[in-house]
Parts: sequence; structure tokens; C-alpha cells
Amino acid sequence: MAFKSRRSIKAVTLSLLFALSTVTLVPGRSFVAQDFSLRSLEGRTITSEDVRGQVVVLMFGASWLPLSRAQAEGLRKLANEYAKQGVVVYFVATDSDSPKSKNYATDEQLRLFAKRHDFNLTVLRDVDGQVSKAFGVDQIPAFVVLDKQGQMVGTPIGGLDSKGNITGQLSPTLEKVL
Repeated sequence: MAFKSRRSIKAVTLSLLFALSTVTLVPGRSFVAQDFSLRSLEGRTITSEDVRGQVVVLMFGASWLPLSRAQAEGLRKLANEYAKQGVVVYFVATDSDSPKSKNYATDEQLRLFAKRHDFNLTVLRDVDGQVSKAFGVDQIPAFVVLDKQGQMVGTPIGGLDSKGNITGQLSPTLEKVL
């Protein structure tokens, strides 16, 4: 391939560097940590920097998506069992904060959702869907596991075990990073 100018060489080099920055070097492991910033229902901002050094589970869901009693119990069990090993579990609500959206939910509605399911974890908001998209979440519910360096482990884990065995569903992935 012949280049007509230094500018062409620079453009190709930059394109290759960008492509390589997103390559998966180890099967199931992302090379680049995803930066994110999400707001909790209490108004606190949780960022990727805040959680570095911890194993994190982000459970993407929505208040309009029904959870069975077993699934809600399974989520609580996951948070309790793995908290002893330093794992932090967050519920990331993908509900919009725009009243014009069909998927709109206020913070108060999300608090009631969390209370109804007796969540023992912090609820965060991904109102524009940018964080879920950055992690490749294309369905909800879905789980994303981050290692202590903030890198996603594997790919998003879609769906919830119908019997509520969320710990069993996620333990193979979590065991890789603990």
C-alpha cells in the first residue's frame, strides 16, 4: 500500500491504535477499563474511579421489568454472600428521567421498586443508556462483572435464573477475579 503523504500514514496509524485499544487480548477479558459515572438515588455520584480496587457487579434492569420473589431474593443473597469477599453489587436502573419517555421513572418510583424487592444494594441510574451501551449490554436484565482494575470480565451475562439462583449464575465469573 503506497501512502501519498505523512498525513495518510498518521491517519492509518491512529486508526490502528484505536482499533488495538479495544482488542480483547485474553479470552473474556477487556484490555481497556470502561470509565463510567452513575448517580445514586441519594444523589451521590459513583464513578469507575470510586470502585477501582473492588470487584463490582452491575446488574442492569428497570423498574418496569418484573422480578419474581425468588429473583429478588437471589439478588440479595448474591450481595450478602460476596460482600464478605469484598464484592460490591449495584442495581443500575435503565429507566429514563424524562417525563416524555415511555420508560420514565422518578427517583421516588425507583425507591419504591427497591423497597418492594427489599434490595440491600445501592440503586444507580443510567438514564441515557450510555453506560449500558459502553459495556455492550443489549438486553435487560444483564450483569456486568468488573475486576479490581475496572476491566469487564467476559461479556454481559443476560437474563436472570428463573429459580433465583443468581449466585450460581454469576459465581463462575466472580471466581475468576477473586
